[in-house]
Amino acid sequence: MSDDPMNGKKPAGTPGEPEKPQEIVAEEAAAQVLEHRPFEPGKIELDFHRRVDTSFLQYASYVIRDRAIPNLCDGLKPVQRRILWSLHEKDDGRFIKVATISGHCAQYHPHGEAAIGDALVVLTNKRYLIEGQGNFGNIYTGDPAAAPRYIECRLTELARNEIFNDELTEFVPSYDGRNKEPVGLPSKLPLLLMLGAEGIAVGLSCKILQHNFVELIQAQIAILKKESFKVLPDFFTGGLMDARDYRDGTGTIKVRAKIKEKDEATVVIKEIPPGTTTDSLIGSIEDAARKGKIKVKSINDFTSEDVEIEIKAPAGVSAEKLIDALYAFTDCEVSISSRIIVIKNNRPVEMTVSDVLRENTAQLLDTLKRELELKEKKLLQEMHVRTLVRIFVENRIYKKIEQCRTSEAITEAIEEGFRPHRKELLRDLTPEDIAMLLDVRIRRISLFDINKHREEMDRVKGELAETQKHLKNVSRYAIGHLQGLIEKYGALYPRLTKSSRHDEIDAREVAFKAFKVAYDRESGYIGYKVSGDEFKTECTKFDKLLLLFKDGHYKVIELQEKLFVGPDLYFAAVPERDRVMTLVYSDREATYIKRFTFGGTILNKEYFCVPPKSKILFFEPDTPETLYIKYKPAPHQKIHQQTCAPKEIEVKGPKTLGRQLTIKDVGSIGSRPPRGWDAEAATPKLQFL
Repeated sequence: MSDDPMNGKKPAGTPGEPEKPQEIVAEEAAAQVLEHRPFEPGKIELDFHRRVDTSFLQYASYVIRDRAIPNLCDGLKPVQRRILWSLHEKDDGRFIKVATISGHCAQYHPHGEAAIGDALVVLTNKRYLIEGQGNFGNIYTGDPAAAPRYIECRLTELARNEIFNDELTEFVPSYDGRNKEPVGLPSKLPLLLMLGAEGIAVGLSCKILQHNFVELIQAQIAILKKESFKVLPDFFTGGLMDARDYRDGTGTIKVRAKIKEKDEATVVIKEIPPGTTTDSLIGSIEDAARKGKIKVKSINDFTSEDVEIEIKAPAGVSAEKLIDALYAFTDCEVSISSRIIVIKNNRPVEMTVSDVLRENTAQLLDTLKRELELKEKKLLQEMHVRTLVRIFVENRIYKKIEQCRTSEAITEAIEEGFRPHRKELLRDLTPEDIAMLLDVRIRRISLFDINKHREEMDRVKGELAETQKHLKNVSRYAIGHLQGLIEKYGALYPRLTKSSRHDEIDAREVAFKAFKVAYDRESGYIGYKVSGDEFKTECTKFDKLLLLFKDGHYKVIELQEKLFVGPDLYFAAVPERDRVMTLVYSDREATYIKRFTFGGTILNKEYFCVPPKSKILFFEPDTPETLYIKYKPAPHQKIHQQTCAPKEIEVKGPKTLGRQLTIKDVGSIGSRPPRGWDAEAATPKLQFL
């Protein structure tokens, strides 16, 4: 884009030209600004806007392709590829300081040695490609690695043999143009699924889970044999995995810590879910205990080379219930989503595990074929060179060049000497062949052993025949290659995460009743931080409270630390939707009784279970066997006390009026005989109206 806002045109007022009116100049400038994009009403277009848009898109593209998202061809992010290439360049079989590799890699990676060192530590802890010596941190405890100058690393045998081939590697200039770096490594391993990846780019993110090496190779063999296959994630931290919703890498999995019962009151965590550490796991347990979701007596961390977290339950809590609570309320169970996004043909694409494996297998076939073709070419060249040397020595062609004075004469003499033996050669003689023959030393000529030469030729012919045989059926050769990998490396990489089916744990069922709710009528407060004597109830974090007041209105609220409700609270408890309640109330005309269930309610909404201006005389959960009613004294009143059987009344909703009990003034009513009850007097039973 030109920096000249007029794009090289002369401005108005240039000497020798008549000056244009200001309005025309403005119109021409606006037209030039809008040349590059269609006009949008109400939108101002300036060069600065376009520059910002372009720069942002370039930045987003760079972050997606060159930093955060791995490439499908070798399964590596750019920093990982550059680290491995630096190790390959420095590889001599011995350990190398991580600081040395970081410094060497900085000529390819422009984001600093700290980023390189961190990525190298992560790759080393994944064990497949880099072998470490020294303190590379602890994946269980989350302890960091030592400084790069104190730790060493080198390529593993697997990496050295399976992901490098300089002759098949395509190179591009590095960021500063001083060096060449690989576009992609010719990997023969499904590294993307072996290593896993997690990256956040501009408007895009990926989460690729690690899988087991042996199972991936077996799946590739199944693909080559056109058989069905299935692979599941496998994590270095172990754990128990439920992969029913994995959906070939497009869904989620649940991973649990491996917890064992040590005794009736003690459990031990032996393996942890991925993405957690012993510190974060203990932190989640302590946090759940503070919030009253679980009860623990003590937590002891004995982790060293293996995870061992011992948790003791308090009195009255069994180890089995504690395990369920740990899975329900702590990081002992985590849900992990998988989203496989990779760079394919320079563009981000979303794939499944099966898609990635098929692409990796196709690349394996292509790489093996190219290696075989390269080997065939080298073997043919070796046969040609050995044949040239044999003819050159046996027929004493070197004698013909002793009297030659010029290079042209030498070339002509050699060509003349080989002309009778053309049928023995694989191809015509070239200037490069002649230069090679002229470099043959006299010592080699004098010590030439025809028998040894024949043995070498037989070896080369055997290798060539085998190579050409493999080229005719690359798939069979690839299967043999993969089976060899399993045989050689399979024992080093066993499955660590066991697959199992987890039963869903209802958090409400396993929650501990750690909150003691009480009501203080004098102050009017209710909650689990209130010191009161009424309506004492043990609750879990998930429980709600039903509050019933003397005027007959009720509501359901969240569990509170301390809430002012006033002195007129009549009843408080954990609500039970279908529990039958018995209620007696009176208005100005009569006394009524009803049985009902509260049913469903909306949180914090007020409802009424008695008509307006009524008064509750009796309320009790469930249905008492008998109600004892004592009337207030009145003139000419013959009956002073009666009983009734509430179970004879049908159960309805909270808004029902109920059945009329009596028109007399009730002095007291209860499920037990009240004070002043005359047990010897006649007590007729009430009939409901």
